Amino acid sequence: MNKEEVLSAIEKFKAVAVIRLPEPDMVDPVLDALYEGGVRVAEITMTVPNAISLIRKAVAKSADDFVMGVGSVTDAKMTEQAVEAGAKYVVSPIMKKEIIEKANELGVPVMPGAFTPTEIQQAWEWGADIIKVFPADIVGMDFIKAVKAPLPHLKLMPTGGVTLTNGGEWIKAGACAVGIGSALVNKEAIKRGDYNTIRNNAEILMSNLGVE
Repeated sequence: MNKEEVLSAIEKFKAVAVIRLPEPDMVDPVLDALYEGGVRVAEITMTVPNAISLIRKAVAKSADDFVMGVGSVTDAKMTEQAVEAGAKYVVSPIMKKEIIEKANELGVPVMPGAFTPTEIQQAWEWGADIIKVFPADIVGMDFIKAVKAPLPHLKLMPTGGVTLTNGGEWIKAGACAVGIGSALVNKEAIKRGDYNTIRNNAEILMSNLGVE
């Protein structure tokens, strides 16, 4: 899958599932449940123990239409390690030029975090493909609409404050996709080994986004 195909998949499926778990052995069944529920784009964050090896394993076993990326990247070295392991896109909670430049050099989409209109535009000018508006719950949907009005060229992905049932509202406000973590990947359900809940959550999310 090349860069354009990855970006197309993100905009088509409209949701990036954020996998941030305390135990590495939870990742596989969670990814399986998300896939069964219709999610086709997910990131394993660098805060998960052994994240690089988990990305490599997930990429090797995932279906051709599942797009695996990396999240919580904070420097160029992490970017390179994750892409070498097979990550198809890079997400960061921060706006750092070296991350954007390294991802562009490696030919993968990059989604740095930004918060103000100036930061968002700067990230775009540095070469970001999509800007992760984070933490989006602080500013809300009206912020997305307000930023897009004078800056319609921007592609925004709010993360934080996205629920199973409001994703479609974020898209209507002007987001090209949403990032969603704990509301989708319910840690209490995972602790119980209840992966059916994760699958059901995925189904609710994708239905709300209008993705079949």
